[in-house]
Amino acid sequence: MAEDINPAPRLLMGPGPINADPRVLRAMSAQLLGQFDPQFRAYMRETMELYRGVFQTANRWTLVIDGTARAGIEAALASVIEPGDRVLVPVFGRFGHLKVEIAKRCGADVRAIEAEWGTVFDAGALAAAMREHRPRVVAVSHGDTSTTMAQPLAELGRLCREHDALLYVDATATLGGMDLPVDAWQLDLVSAGLQKCLGGPSGSAPLTLNERAESRIMRRRHIEAGLKRPGEKDGEGPIIRSNYFDLAMVIDYWSESALNHHTEATTMLYAARECARILLAEGLPQAFARHAAASRALCAGLVAMELELFGDQKHKMPNVTGVHIPAGVDGEKVRRALLEHFNIEIGTSFGPLHGKIWRIGTMGYNARKDAVLTTLAALEAVLAAQKHKFARGAAVDAALAAYGA
Repeated sequence: MAEDINPAPRLLMGPGPINADPRVLRAMSAQLLGQFDPQFRAYMRETMELYRGVFQTANRWTLVIDGTARAGIEAALASVIEPGDRVLVPVFGRFGHLKVEIAKRCGADVRAIEAEWGTVFDAGALAAAMREHRPRVVAVSHGDTSTTMAQPLAELGRLCREHDALLYVDATATLGGMDLPVDAWQLDLVSAGLQKCLGGPSGSAPLTLNERAESRIMRRRHIEAGLKRPGEKDGEGPIIRSNYFDLAMVIDYWSESALNHHTEATTMLYAARECARILLAEGLPQAFARHAAASRALCAGLVAMELELFGDQKHKMPNVTGVHIPAGVDGEKVRRALLEHFNIEIGTSFGPLHGKIWRIGTMGYNARKDAVLTTLAALEAVLAAQKHKFARGAAVDAALAAYGA
């Protein structure tokens, strides 16, 4: 007979998932409720309002998709892309390629532009791509954990309005750890996940959409109701092929009409609600500053260990840091030693960066001084055993100095 689940007490300092805040885990142990129980419907409404604060938006339709962050990505793209739509995807890491794949599965005419991994796109390159491709939808990551880079978005929303394109942003890696003012930046549709800067478990995808996105989504319902465009035959039109990821149906479920769509994941709603409640209680500026401080301290410690940081540091996310694996060091052996001897997990990377960099996360509940210092001290010990040359103790000292201690 299988034994009780009793995992080792890991400190998850990779690119995500991270350790969930204990308050979130406590919330998840609350009594289960039926999906139409008045108490539960009240929790759903509270969750919508809390995430309006997190997304910095007044969008009516701000809710959570039951599923991992990828469920949010797929719900967004499947609901707004109509077969034949031209979709522009700026790719600066693995998760840009993911959006290319999903958009193609939706029948889109996908135009991908690529930046070297470790860099992002400047506003001029994005403007030129908009003029060349004339997309109906633009799908972009805010941050891509595979490269640790964050794409500036302040101008992209305006560009999309000028070209009458809908802008979808995947904020899985950044929501809660970086400023993302959805309304101010004119972002039409944004999704995320709990397991990174929001400090929760994987399994719930916060999502917000504005009236421009709602209009596109509801146009499909117009077709389904038999209200065809001039010249359109029966069976034609942009009808979404997914039932579970149909945002029009999900919106009905979250509306006052409470039209049944699926059985809401009660425990994950509790988690999503608590993640947002904790973040807003801390304050967005304070949370962003905490992530930035952890990043500065970690980077100072890594440099003090004679390690080279990866990528364009001007555009590095504050919650994930890439670091080159030094010559003569077995990167996977280091990761195994951290896990086996210190119960600390850090990440490797994908594609052209696989085996070349480590990725160390300082996000959500783990964007803490003690987590940063413990990770640096453990890495010092492991690297010393691998004969990497540096001044022992320098990393922790540098991190403490960065924290102002």
